[in-house]
Amino acid sequence: MVVIDINCDMGESFGNYTMGNDAAVMPFITSANIAGGFHAGDPHVMNETVELAAEHGVGVGIHPGLPDKMGFGRRTMDATPEEVRDYVVYQLGALRAFADEHGVTFQHVKPHGAMYSMLSESADHARAVMEGILEVDDDLIYLATDSNIYQVTEEYDDLRAVFEGYVDLEYRADRSLIVEQEKGSRDPELAAQRFVDIATEGHVEAANGEMIDVPAESICIHGDGPNPVELLEAIHDAVDDHDIELAPLSEIA
Repeated sequence: MVVIDINCDMGESFGNYTMGNDAAVMPFITSANIAGGFHAGDPHVMNETVELAAEHGVGVGIHPGLPDKMGFGRRTMDATPEEVRDYVVYQLGALRAFADEHGVTFQHVKPHGAMYSMLSESADHARAVMEGILEVDDDLIYLATDSNIYQVTEEYDDLRAVFEGYVDLEYRADRSLIVEQEKGSRDPELAAQRFVDIATEGHVEAANGEMIDVPAESICIHGDGPNPVELLEAIHDAVDDHDIELAPLSEIA
């Protein structure tokens, strides 16, 4: 029996602006990466998203971003390792309060957008964030989006880390992701096959046709694409056919 997590970035609406379709996606996932109010989200959205996760038994984690709502946290920012650490701890604390209010286990941290890129490119920034997480709670899980960050997590014996894979984005042969400016609909059957390949074999086909290693224990589905529910329905059908069990990160790491 293979056990794997499905995570999704959520709670990215703000005020009167709606992003994604959290209510439709939540029943199909096992872990929710919830925005902490810097790149997206607000206190009301954070509260509502945690409450929705609690209703569906979904694990909750913080999806911290840089303080850049206008750029959705995707623009480069000049920030020291210590500043980025504080951004993460601040957002972690805010979301954790809502998790406590709703009796939900706060389980993980997954950086967003330009913050993730910064940590991938700078080991000093990555270490500062990881050390900040450990000082808050050494039971928290770091959801590592690429191999550079995952290698840094291995420097810390007391930091639990899970490597993440993607089935609704294409990979290059070097395992970097091809991120499109505008998201188009994805083929549900192809996404489901990629999910099975990663879960059972630890590899997936890159855009050039080469098979690459993706030793992931968690798979991300983007909830703000045109057809995430279709993808998730196909994945659940494939899970049933291949003896794969879905579980939140707290039950895997």
